[in-house]
Amino acid sequence: MAGIADRLNGPEPRAGHADEPPPQMPLLPLPAAAGRVAVAADSFDAWRAAVRVLIVRCQPPESVEWLSSTGMDRGGLFAEAAQLLHADADAPLLRLPRTLVDMLGSAACFRAEDRWAFLYRVVWRWQQGQREVATMADDDGGRLQRMVKAVQREEHDMHAYLRFRERPEHAGAPRFIAWFEPAHDVLPRVARHFAGRMGGATFMIATPQATVLWDGARLHDAAPLPNGAASLDQLDDQGEALWLAYYRNIFNPARLNPDVMHSHVRHRFWKHMPEAALVPELVSQAAAGARRTGQSDAVGKRHGATIPIAADEAQPQRQQPHKLDECRRCDLWQHATQAVPGEGAKHARIMLVGEQPGDQEDLQGHPFVGPAGTLLDKALEQAGVDRAKVYVTNAVKHFKWEPRGKRRLHKTPAQKEVAACHYWLEAELAKVQPDVVVALGSTALKSVLEDGRARLKDFMEAPVRHGNVLVVATYHPAFILRVPEQEAREQAMEALVHALRTAHELTLSSV
Repeated sequence: MAGIADRLNGPEPRAGHADEPPPQMPLLPLPAAAGRVAVAADSFDAWRAAVRVLIVRCQPPESVEWLSSTGMDRGGLFAEAAQLLHADADAPLLRLPRTLVDMLGSAACFRAEDRWAFLYRVVWRWQQGQREVATMADDDGGRLQRMVKAVQREEHDMHAYLRFRERPEHAGAPRFIAWFEPAHDVLPRVARHFAGRMGGATFMIATPQATVLWDGARLHDAAPLPNGAASLDQLDDQGEALWLAYYRNIFNPARLNPDVMHSHVRHRFWKHMPEAALVPELVSQAAAGARRTGQSDAVGKRHGATIPIAADEAQPQRQQPHKLDECRRCDLWQHATQAVPGEGAKHARIMLVGEQPGDQEDLQGHPFVGPAGTLLDKALEQAGVDRAKVYVTNAVKHFKWEPRGKRRLHKTPAQKEVAACHYWLEAELAKVQPDVVVALGSTALKSVLEDGRARLKDFMEAPVRHGNVLVVATYHPAFILRVPEQEAREQAMEALVHALRTAHELTLSSV
């Protein structure tokens, strides 16, 4: 954790490349085997600077030994290391995807003896064209993502379970002190988080490995607490007494579930949380009857009032469905064969939103597989868009129809049905996170824009920004099939192809 203050106040590692001068971390030839080097690194920035040189020198991972800079001979070895770095001073910057650099930065906080060697192996394999190294299907990729997940969980836990104690005013800075025992080296990230939250209030966060001090403007290294967590027990914190009183009064014995409580807050966090001392007593009181009578006194003293309200409006708020097949938010499910979810690339940059499933979609359970789907496939091909790389869905997930002899004819869904099904479209947008949404028809446009008065002709001239996505509006393929005149049908088809091509170009311009 040496030099932690520099990392605390510095920016997060930039994705794709590093344009700051690399720190002078030595690359030292190992005498044991020709062509091998020893690299000293004790931070992500130092590791990244060394990796830049190693990659340019085509140094394979098995020929590199990663050492802690604090344990190296700092005598004549540095002269030789400086020559090696100077020789590679003009090495070009590495170009890595933003997501991969973010993953490497997080994984660098994971405590493992071989973390620097492992992360270098990931970068080496990526530079060799092995893109699977960043996926869960690969052994190294799986380990990398597990490391990232563990670090993110530790950051979350430290945000949630770190407790500050206030010092007396005459004691001076820092005003607040906290102790935490993280499983990974997340202190720099968490310290920046609290610095943004605390403003000008000074604080110190101590851990067994390092201690940082916030002076209201910058973060600094600080001397460790002499007795660790025991040093905080000597503080007479009036704010903590207020917090304990608050915690005792918001504790609801009727909703107590000790097993869930302990599963959510792991054992190692309880010992440093002041409210933990209250939990045994509160659990005991709940078991002794407080669970049943916790609110009886307050409720019994209230006289209440009679409020006239319609019976249908007095129904309690029901839990939202988790599966599309369980959806009963409108009545369309009663006459449909099945719900038809969207499908396509999991993180597609283009999402196509139609109106609702048709007869064939209702029977097969897949969107755009009938005549309209065939026309859509033709339009996508003309626009140069691969359907396998887009996500296709509908504003309404159940087929609304009316009988006509032996046939089921499409019937436009009502606005209340579109609004009820917007719940599922929102979930798909949040999951896929597309850059561009193509609204196929008026119903889809109203659902995407959440505006029941939106008219298709007002939005077909140019894309519009809606939240985090660009919306391109055009005709639905089913409409084109119903156009009787050949010339008008060809014009509508050209408009559809143009909209799809525009969506594709927008994704290219946003790379």
